[in-house]
Amino acid sequence: MKRCGNPHVVVTDRCPSYLAAMKLIGNERRQETGRHLNNRAENSHLPFRRRERAMSRYRRMRNLQKFKSIHSSVHNHFNFKRHINSRIRFKQKRDAALREWRDLLVA
Repeated sequence: MKRCGNPHVVVTDRCPSYLAAMKLIGNERRQETGRHLNNRAENSHLPFRRRERAMSRYRRMRNLQKFKSIHSSVHNHFNFKRHINSRIRFKQKRDAALREWRDLLVA
C-alpha cells in the first residue's frame, strides 16, 4: 500500500476481523461486502475455514494435534476427488477403501 497508495475500494467478505483491520489502517469507509463481489477470495479460503471450524472445538493444542493426525490419515484414505474420477471408478475406489478400513478395525 505504500508504493501504490490507498485503494479506492477493498472487497472483503463479512468476516468481523476484516472490519477491525480496516478500522486499524483507516480504510473502513472503503470496504465493500457484497454477495458476489468476493467469490474468488471466498472459494480460495474454503479449506482454511473448514480447518478453523474443526480447530475451534479444541481448547488444548495436544488434543487438536491428536485429532489432526488421525483425521488427515482418514481423510486422505477416503478422499477420491469425485470431480476427476468417473462414477464407476469412484465407487470401486470407495469400496476398496471401506474393505481396507474394516480389515484394519477387525485386526
